[in-house]
Amino acid sequence: MHSLQCILQVQKSLRWTPLASVPWLLLKHCRAHSSLPSTAGPSSERKEDEVWKDFRSRLTTGPTFQHFLSVSAPQEKPSPEAGAPPPYLTVDDLLGRQRKVYLETYGCQMNVSDTEIAWSILQKSGYLRTSNLQEADVILLVTCSIREKAEQTIWNRLHQLKALKTRRPRSRVPLKIGILGCMAERLKEEILNREKMVDLLAGPDAYRDLPRLLAVAESGQQAANVLLSLEETYADVLPVQMNPSATSAFVSVMRGCDNMCSYCIVPFTRGRERSRPITSILEEVRKLSEQVLQLIHERDNICKQIHLPAQSGSSRVLDAMRRGYSREAYVELVHHIRETIPGVSLSSDFIAGFCGETEEDHLQTVSLLREVQYNTGFLFAYSMRQKTRAYHRLKDDVPEEIKLRRLEELITVFREEASKVNKSYVGCNQLVLVEGVSKRSATDLCGRNDGNLRVVFPDVDMEDAADPRLTVRAQPGDYVLVKITAASSQTLRGHALCRTTLKGSSAHC
Repeated sequence: MHSLQCILQVQKSLRWTPLASVPWLLLKHCRAHSSLPSTAGPSSERKEDEVWKDFRSRLTTGPTFQHFLSVSAPQEKPSPEAGAPPPYLTVDDLLGRQRKVYLETYGCQMNVSDTEIAWSILQKSGYLRTSNLQEADVILLVTCSIREKAEQTIWNRLHQLKALKTRRPRSRVPLKIGILGCMAERLKEEILNREKMVDLLAGPDAYRDLPRLLAVAESGQQAANVLLSLEETYADVLPVQMNPSATSAFVSVMRGCDNMCSYCIVPFTRGRERSRPITSILEEVRKLSEQVLQLIHERDNICKQIHLPAQSGSSRVLDAMRRGYSREAYVELVHHIRETIPGVSLSSDFIAGFCGETEEDHLQTVSLLREVQYNTGFLFAYSMRQKTRAYHRLKDDVPEEIKLRRLEELITVFREEASKVNKSYVGCNQLVLVEGVSKRSATDLCGRNDGNLRVVFPDVDMEDAADPRLTVRAQPGDYVLVKITAASSQTLRGHALCRTTLKGSSAHC
């Protein structure tokens, strides 16, 4: 019988045969219908018995039927030590050796974030950054593929860089050009073949591989890694801002996209959606906050005032408000800010009579006002708003008269504590940015000090610090040095010493 017929016959028999009989049936049918000539006799029978014994021996040590039914997870290979070079490179090969990198970013905000991640990785490997294209040893373009025009911009830019690479003096290290991001992933083959001057490609999930790719490019070969990942989020890479004077920063919380909009290429260039661990997001935000606090402390041209809304001093009420922090965490933050920025001015918001607020909760808010001693406060009685979660889930159960009584108590305590804090300025010189004429008196000027506190002083002739021979009147936008003579919970009062500048004020304070 033909081997295929043999197998079909076995299949028919298997319909009502126990699984343990499968090997025996297979041997039985194939032996019974074998097309090979059989020779009778003891010798042939012994050989057949030996074959059968060998067959049974192999069955006992081989896979069982369950091996073909159960799906086991693939065993993960042990990952190499972090930072370990591949076998064909040494640790020294992965070092930047002070080579200068020039980065250009095209496209969306994610590409701005990617640029900061890529630079963070290269910086740790010993590369330097330059903003001068002519002195760069490595030029990296972080690209976009969202529209054809975006890609055409990169092709045009590559033609410009080709001339720069051609004119490179032989006395300098060869210039390396790399394409990063979405376009590298989408057009790998075309970029490498069409533009022979491109030395390396790195897709959105391959930035950790940049030191290796550059090391391979240094050997004269083209290098590419555009593999997409199901896990890569760069959660442990702290981005390095490209512009130190930037007024904003990006915190990426996820990568990729699963929406698969019919017009969009992002899921194919950036891969499947995956989110960063919440702990890494919070850590990055914390570090950014630390940078902001340090900047406020170091720079004279940044107001030393922070608005830190508390809303309540009771952890129970804060939980009902869904504020996301406890009283203890809030107080700890206040202490940290004051340690980082000595003399900082703090302002806050408070709500009296929120849903379920007890008298004990109210007294905890009172104690928070006394403990922190805010310079400025905004206090209100709670009013239910439609469409809010409180409207649907909670009960506005604090009577109106109790809300108003608690609000008055909070205002009284705030003013007492703010007056104590503000009176510490009496006798000190304060640099004041003039805003204009005081609302309460046409003969007074009003401005703000470094803590954003209102300062009122008479509008009179004063000395100009830049030229003591001049007598001037302060105008809105001028800086005036004012000696504080009195203070209330909301206002500092004093008399002008001289008109000065932000830089020159330190000599007079």
